[in-house]
Amino acid sequence: MVSLAMKGSGINLDDLQNFFLNNLETIILLSFPLLFLLTIYMLTRPKPVFLVDFSCYLPPSHLKVSVKTLMEHARRAREAGVCWKNKENDYLIEFQQKILERSGLGQETCIPEGLQCFPLQQDMAASRKETEQVIFGALDNLFRNTGVKPDEIGILVVNSSTFNPTPSLASMIVNKYKLRDNIKSLNLGGMGCSAGVIAIDVAKGLLQVHRNTYAIVVSTENITQNLYLGKNKSMLVTNCLFRVGGAAVLLSNRSRDRGRAKYELVHTVRIHTGSDDRSFECATQEEDEDGIIGVTLTKNLPMVAARTLKINIATLGPLVLPMKEKLAFFVTFVKQKYFKPELKNYTPDFKLAFEHFCIHAGGRALIDELEKNLKLSPLHVEASRMTLHRFGNTSSSSIWYELAYTEAKGRMKQGDRIWQIALGSGFKCNSSVWVALRNVKPSVNNPWEDCMDRYPVEIDI
Repeated sequence: MVSLAMKGSGINLDDLQNFFLNNLETIILLSFPLLFLLTIYMLTRPKPVFLVDFSCYLPPSHLKVSVKTLMEHARRAREAGVCWKNKENDYLIEFQQKILERSGLGQETCIPEGLQCFPLQQDMAASRKETEQVIFGALDNLFRNTGVKPDEIGILVVNSSTFNPTPSLASMIVNKYKLRDNIKSLNLGGMGCSAGVIAIDVAKGLLQVHRNTYAIVVSTENITQNLYLGKNKSMLVTNCLFRVGGAAVLLSNRSRDRGRAKYELVHTVRIHTGSDDRSFECATQEEDEDGIIGVTLTKNLPMVAARTLKINIATLGPLVLPMKEKLAFFVTFVKQKYFKPELKNYTPDFKLAFEHFCIHAGGRALIDELEKNLKLSPLHVEASRMTLHRFGNTSSSSIWYELAYTEAKGRMKQGDRIWQIALGSGFKCNSSVWVALRNVKPSVNNPWEDCMDRYPVEIDI
């Protein structure tokens, strides 16, 4: 084709050679801006972030408790004078039993050792013991499965909302695994159940700056110190939902890790509506009228959660939805604004954007609402419901138990897109979007491997 074009134009190779030789200085001068712009692009373009592997903590079997056992513990605590001392306070035990029976939690969720003995052990030593068991258990398995050595880790991000001792949990990990002196470590506290996605986003930002390195994200929550023994009903709800759990995630920005990585991070979207007082106050750790510390959940929580979720979806939609859905949303918006204000909001079909949904297992009502509002099928929310049933609300790590469930079921195929979405105090709604780089098999010691043959189960409410 080139020779035909040269013949048609009357240009031969000698003419081209003479042109380049006679204009060499001009060509070199013109090349410099192009090379400069290319260099700038190569240096500033976003670096891909790969998820090499992750590990969820599987509590030992002796920590499992049924609803019946939990109620027996509560009655023993009352009889021992630990809490709800008077007989007239039996209604508080009945209230918790009703919540547990309707919560969607199964008979094998786990509570820490300090809350299974009398007298209860809620001191700093017992709290540290629980957190160490969870974090070290997840990290030991992660290092074992990936073959990565601790001294190869350049970035560490840890999140735990209500348990933040000194030295920090990040320092505890640095000390345990003898991580290198120049590690970039952060400890996120007080950020609620959505902090796992925040930690991923923070690690992503650091991986854009620090080249050729690994980042570890650890997400957990402490149950030992957060058992509420007062009489405020709204504060008792957390006793019924939160359970032992945690996860460790290995990220990399090294191009050579793409071949063995499970996923690539595509998007993170963070929404924080804390400037509104109702959002800020809807989930607050505080003292009750008797001076006992707990977490208050206000009546505004459902409304706040719905509003924050709507903003997150509106932000994420344009990034992930196909053009057809974007156009339908835009047309509805225009009609609503200028012609028919009474027209209902258009809910995009996110099933066209994602194959898998990891909805924070915060409770049955939360999963129900998202299933309804996003028009998802029971299969789409199966991982969330089963995680809530088997492990309870493990706070910020629940989205990783859900991803582990999907892998254990053999459903994760190359090119599949995953939406992790979590809500938490503040109030925040955060999303992370991943794409599977291969057909993903469950890693060794997947938390579901001892019970996957029993799931999914029918949940009677």
